[in-house]
Formats: sequence, C-alpha cells, structure tokens
Amino acid sequence: MAENNVVIPGSIGYFLIKGNIITEEQLFHALELQSQEKGLLGQILVDLGYCTEADISRAIEQKTGCKYVSIEEIGVNFAIANLIPIEYSVKKGVLPLYEEDGKLFVAMKNPNDVVTRDNLSVLAGMEVVPVIVTDTELDAAIDSILNNINVDEFEEDETPDEALETLDSDLDEKPAVQLVNQVITNAVRSGASDIHFEPMEKSLRVRLRIDGVLHEVMTQPIKLHASVASRVKVIGGMDIAERRIPQDGRTTVKVDERTFDIRIAVLPSVYGEKIVMRLLERGSKSVQLKDINFSKDQEAKFLNTIHLPYGFLLVTGPTGSGKSTTLYATLAEVSDISKHVITLEDPVERRMAGLCQVQMNARAGMTFAAALRSVLRADPDIVMVGEIRDGETAKIAVESALTGHMVFSTLHTNDAPGAVTRLDEMGVEPFLTASSLVGVLAQRLIRVLCPRCKEEVEITYKELLESMPDFPHEGKKPTDTIKIHKAKGCIACNNTGYKGRQGVFEFLQVTNEMRELIIKRASSAEIKELAIKQGMHTLRQEGVDKILDGTTSVEEVLRVLV
Repeated sequence: MAENNVVIPGSIGYFLIKGNIITEEQLFHALELQSQEKGLLGQILVDLGYCTEADISRAIEQKTGCKYVSIEEIGVNFAIANLIPIEYSVKKGVLPLYEEDGKLFVAMKNPNDVVTRDNLSVLAGMEVVPVIVTDTELDAAIDSILNNINVDEFEEDETPDEALETLDSDLDEKPAVQLVNQVITNAVRSGASDIHFEPMEKSLRVRLRIDGVLHEVMTQPIKLHASVASRVKVIGGMDIAERRIPQDGRTTVKVDERTFDIRIAVLPSVYGEKIVMRLLERGSKSVQLKDINFSKDQEAKFLNTIHLPYGFLLVTGPTGSGKSTTLYATLAEVSDISKHVITLEDPVERRMAGLCQVQMNARAGMTFAAALRSVLRADPDIVMVGEIRDGETAKIAVESALTGHMVFSTLHTNDAPGAVTRLDEMGVEPFLTASSLVGVLAQRLIRVLCPRCKEEVEITYKELLESMPDFPHEGKKPTDTIKIHKAKGCIACNNTGYKGRQGVFEFLQVTNEMRELIIKRASSAEIKELAIKQGMHTLRQEGVDKILDGTTSVEEVLRVLV
C-alpha cells in the first residue's frame, strides 16, 4: 500500500487520496495501526472515522473494475437470492442480487476469489459477475433472508424428538424441529433477547424482542402450534401432556459455535399455549463498569459508593432495564482475591469466576430470605441478592448491611427516590434504612440511533416543546431552532432506525441530610428535591443529554422515560 511513506499507485489508499476522501497523513496513520493490529486497512480507516464503508467499496471498484452497487437502493430479491443455498451465502459472504442478460450479479466480500466464483456458476447454472457492496449491507441482507426463510409444508407431528443439543444439525427433518431450530438460530443472529410463539385465532405468530422492542418475523398456520409447543416442552424438560397450567423449563443450545442457556415459560391462553424463550449467552464477555456509559459525575459517585466497607446499595428499574448487567459489572469491579463474594440469584444468569453463586429453589425452601440468613454465617464480605421481593428479604438485607457487609440488590421502582419509600412500605423501619442505605441507582435502556442512517433535522423550540414540555429552553424564543437527530431506517438496522441500546442512569447518593428526611418518613418528592439540589441528574435529564449529543431521538426518550 505504501513504502517509506510513498503511496503506491493503484492501491485502495491511492484511490481514496485521489478522490479527496482521505489525506496521506491519515493513510500512513492507518497503515501504522495495521502493522500493529494486523487488521484490514479499510476497516481501520472506517473505525478511525476517516472514511465510510461506501468510500472503501468505491475505491475497491476503481481498483478491481467490479461495479459498486447499494443493496439498500436495489433491494433484496428473495427469488434470486435463493438460487444458491443460504448456508453457502453465510459461509462465503456472497449473495446473488439480480440477473441481467443471462448473467448473475453476485455481491462478494472478496470479488477476487476465483474458486468461489466458479462454484457459484455451477450452483446457479449461469455466468457469475461479482459486484462490490459494503460489508454492513451484505451482512444485513443475508440476515434478512435468514429471518424470512419459511418452511412451506408442515404436517402435524405429535411425536416429539429427543432434547435439542445443537441447532446446526440436519439429522432430524421433522417440521416442528425445523421451525423451532430455525427461529432460535435467527434470534441468535439477530441479537434478540426473547422469542415469542403466540397462537392467534387462525395463525401462529412468531416475534423476536430486539433492542427491547418486539418485531414480527413470521406467521404459520395455527395447526402447527400443537407440535411446536410439544417440541419446545421436550427440549425444556416440561410435561408435554399438561396444557392447563403454566410451566417453566430450561435448555442449552449451540448456535454458530456459541452456547446459549434458554429459559422457557409456557402460559395457557384462549387459543393455545403462549411460549416465551429468554436467550442468555453462556461465557459472553463480562461487561465492565467503564462500558456502561455513566456520565463522569455519576461514575465518580457510584465508584466511591460501591467501594465502601459496608452498606446497602439498590439498583432499580423495570424488567429488562439492565439491572442484572449493572450488578455483574459492579461485582467485577469490587471483587478481588482478598474478598469473599456470594451471590443469591434466581436464576444464575451469568457465571463469573471467583464468585460463589447460589441458585434459589423455592420448592425446596431455598428462598432469598432463607438463603440470606444462611449466607451470613459463611463469612462473606460482599453479598448480592438478585431481587428484593418481600419485606422479610428487605429486612434481612438491611440488617446484613448494618452488621458490616456490603449488600447489593435490585428493586422495582420508577426512580431512585421511590426506592426509599418502597422499603418503608415493605415494613423496613426508616431508622434502619437511614443507617444502612448508601445509594440507589435507577436505570433504563434506550435504543441508539443507527449511525449509518440517522438524520439531522432542524426544528423550532415550539415544535419540540409540544412533544416534550420539560425540554430545557431557558433564554430561547419559540421561533428559535435546534438541531436534533431522528430515526430513518436502512438495511443495516432492519429499517427500524435504531441499532443497539445504551443505559440512562439516575444515582441518588445518601447523605446525612438525606438520612434525616428518611427518618422523618419524607415523601419521595421531597427526597428527590433534595437529591437534585445535591447534584443528582434525573433520568429525564440524562435522556435530554442523549438527544442533544445525537445518541437517540426525542421519540425514543418519550417511549422509555415517563
């Protein structure tokens, strides 16, 4: 590409510089990083922000003579795409796009791969012409095909098979097995957290929860529901003959060399049993506190609090708001060889090295309250209680903090100040709460705008305040304008306009003044007023900051934050 800081004619860097996309200095900087990291030059240039994937693709077009096309503009033709097996597309990073003059134009990650081109010609039965596309568009297009694969002809299958061990096996061709395996595979590849099989009056609807929002991915005839339900019950270790009461199960599957623990809930409804499957990746990389996107002020206060020798720290928020992830990151931060850390969980969602993790079992009498009493005799320094579900657990947790332990737990409240009054409602005496509670972290997860397609728009404060009356506008006239970003949608984000999620946080640090209010049984509004006066950023304020820096949209903040 370059030798002794000389750009080689005909190289990708040469065409990028020639097109005034990057400078020589930027190219040499990327080459220096490439020599250290051994990555692809194009990807390094994109990661550094020097150019886009489309710029790289156009440079490859000039270098190789292959035509550059945008999949987003021409769309995906499923009939053409299915001219070759989807498994081959996934394995080789190729996708047939369109046919012209008896030639098949195929998007290829490596257009110079002559062997793959010859194989494609044999598979498709016609001459193959490679075209250049961006890797993001190609991966998204292949994913969209995977998510739209349909099993056409199903027959009733009342005899379920053996439990599922791996999903990439075609040993069993039974339709129910195919459908369940296919849906789980698609869910994993789409980054979904939950799978919903929902019987309707005339159809079986399948939805995936991606980035906290449900998306319908397919519908099937309702006659298939019984065999699908039986299949799921078998792999989850449930009673297939019982259809009148809710059941819970679990299984482990392997997809694309990744292992997932799946929690399964079956709930009887008027049209049949609704099935929900929660996917948890085993051995996934532990989240660190530095990855959680705290604001600097919040991070400093939170770190000071969790490193106290004893106390009671609560993380609050609705189901699916990331509380467990925050607690695991907190445990990773505070645990070391000198501390004995015990966690009480139901269920154990992520196994962590160096911790003693205890699984609750209500049927055997192993409740949070019972376990917490026993754990305190096991000489712990730090105890994590998965959830405060009742007054008994709350009282024992508070008393544990008062006897010299650091106790972390979760609670379901709308905001941080509300956790204080909730403990009072659970029967914990205010003087105990005031003595033990050191902090409350409230959190939510908001979707992040897709960096590839988000649009910058200019609107007036009058328009903005109509939808978000509390948006800060001091010194601004109604006719003044502000630039914000909104969701658009593209092939990379499956036309949702969003890709990934980030946390927004509200951290209440318990001070001496706060303790006086708690002892007086002050309302959550009074506690909140004092906390804001002492520097607490509310969830709403954090949401506004995310709007102003272009991370998310007004609509998303209004959807998540009341």
